[in-house]
Amino acid sequence: MNKKHIYIYSPSGAVRDKAAFKRGIARLRALGHEVEVDPDALASHQRFAGDDATRLAAIHRAAASGADVALISRGGYGLTRILPGIHYKKVAKAIDKGMHFVGISDFTAFQNAVLAKSGAVTWAGPALCEGFGVGGEPDHALQGAPASPAPDDIMEACFDDLLQGQGEGTGWRQHLLRNSSAIESGADSALSKRAMANFSINDSVLWGGNLTVLTSLLGTPYFPDIKGGILFLEDIAEHPYRIERMLTQLLHAGVLARQKAVLMGQFTDFKLVNHDRGFKLQTVIDWVQARIKAPVLTNLPYGHVQTKVLLPVGANVDLGVEGRDALLVWGHVS
Repeated sequence: MNKKHIYIYSPSGAVRDKAAFKRGIARLRALGHEVEVDPDALASHQRFAGDDATRLAAIHRAAASGADVALISRGGYGLTRILPGIHYKKVAKAIDKGMHFVGISDFTAFQNAVLAKSGAVTWAGPALCEGFGVGGEPDHALQGAPASPAPDDIMEACFDDLLQGQGEGTGWRQHLLRNSSAIESGADSALSKRAMANFSINDSVLWGGNLTVLTSLLGTPYFPDIKGGILFLEDIAEHPYRIERMLTQLLHAGVLARQKAVLMGQFTDFKLVNHDRGFKLQTVIDWVQARIKAPVLTNLPYGHVQTKVLLPVGANVDLGVEGRDALLVWGHVS
């Protein structure tokens, strides 16, 4: 394995789990990489990793570092409020020279802003703490937090593929329909089956990320105007009715109708209640599918889960589907 230079910085929430932060750095170094830590990576101001100026400076130091990968320490919240201050030309220049900006969750704001402003490709993938810093007890200051499993093999393999310039796509299997509301409601069954027909989509822009963050960019200069794209979405701790509400906003804004496909990633950490009376995530998927022509695919292996692939936000990709099996291919993204 070729040694790579990884720059760790904090553009969003403050790092509270210092143990995970240290484990993540140790893990990357154990994998043979040179890890450079931004001087303000552990800064704290209110809930943020430093005030707005501090976090903007960290982004620009990352862009100027010459690293192979600029990896965020964690997500949280904070990027949307500093989007006007980012020097997008500097970020795009760093990407053009070969830097890969990688992150998840709140990082969706940065990724889509970069795409809207420059068309440059960034990568949806892990953050340092939640991706590489797992595998031990949390910081003693986080009372009651459980121990975590070791870093996921698939995630690490995908990250290594990115570093070595070898990753060219990902495949997955969609959820079975027999457990969905589509089967229970007859007429909707054909709608959900649309995503499991045999078809292919070629040379379409892959974009998206965290649904909540992406929706917050609507109506701003930082929301990409993508027509004929492939939109991927994920979220955490959002009940299906809230997911539907955000998807409805994208629908009414005309965003969903302009896409060739919608890929639903992992939606985790929500709890259904008696009041739902059968309303669940598949209900939402069926409802959206009934209102757009593009197929809505399920179970993309990306989101706030340990087993996740890396996805090139802004790259042209091909999508092929045969029954439940889906394959997303982007070839070499330099």
